[in-house]
Amino acid sequence: MSSRLAIIDLGTNTFHLLIVEQNGSSVTTLFRESRPARIGLGGINKRIITEEAIERALEVLQFFREQLNAFSVPQDKVLAFGTSAIRNADNKDQFCETIFEQTAIPVTVIDGNQEAEYIYKGVRYGTKLGSAPSLIMDIGGGSVEFIIGNEDQIFWKQSFEIGGQRLMEKYMTSDPLPEGNKKKLYNYLDDQLIPLANAIHQYAPQKIVGSSGTFDTLVDIDFQHRTGQWPPKAQTDFSLSPEEFYRAYELILAGNHDERMNIPGMIPLRVDMIVVAMCLVDFVLRRHQIREIQVSSYALKEGVLASLLGN
Repeated sequence: MSSRLAIIDLGTNTFHLLIVEQNGSSVTTLFRESRPARIGLGGINKRIITEEAIERALEVLQFFREQLNAFSVPQDKVLAFGTSAIRNADNKDQFCETIFEQTAIPVTVIDGNQEAEYIYKGVRYGTKLGSAPSLIMDIGGGSVEFIIGNEDQIFWKQSFEIGGQRLMEKYMTSDPLPEGNKKKLYNYLDDQLIPLANAIHQYAPQKIVGSSGTFDTLVDIDFQHRTGQWPPKAQTDFSLSPEEFYRAYELILAGNHDERMNIPGMIPLRVDMIVVAMCLVDFVLRRHQIREIQVSSYALKEGVLASLLGN
């Protein structure tokens, strides 16, 4: 007996749709797409989803609704999750009502803890985590989830409201990022990430496992640099050398918007937010002397799928 299921991740920057068909224990991906909605733009630090952001969200979700209809996904099998920008918005109820009225997509708003749990499950589903503790890191537009875990369990997890859109609106007052602002950003991270420092001290993870967003783009930039190709579509587990990370870091921090856009592998959606995201990764690598980077192309939506399938 086969059944169809759709998972929608309403991120602060990007909305993702995954449609799968389940046949017994096998799962086939029928459709997968990510589209920029940028619902955090202009309002995230004021706890509001602006009118323009709601329009952009509706445009993407109307497209998603067409796909749900085209693939005949039953209404009770459509699972949509709202994350940081939505959970922190004073007008979140109105936002979710508008979405439902116009697209019939019911949005469930999840807290940072649930988000971290799903990300861990997605990463575990897509990569070989191994038995030693790893530091899983998911940089969203609104929040950043840190999870210390191995292939069997989570040891510690926390969601921090320091996502790329928030940091960008706070510190990227001109482009390239001014050196003085970069220092302020690092001081801010020092201050905000004390619980992370304590957890790393306790569990001593030796590698970062990055998921989604910035890390996907870093893999693209690495493949374009080394091979002139895009990474294989079916691959979900990648290794990224610190040397390659710092090669990209230098390029990204030295250039302005147009110069970054010329880096092979860069995409318009990521071109500005990646600046503060690279600072965040650099901060964690250097502060905690971590020398290994692994990347999972699976994240929240695959974690929801893994939970539903009991993996």
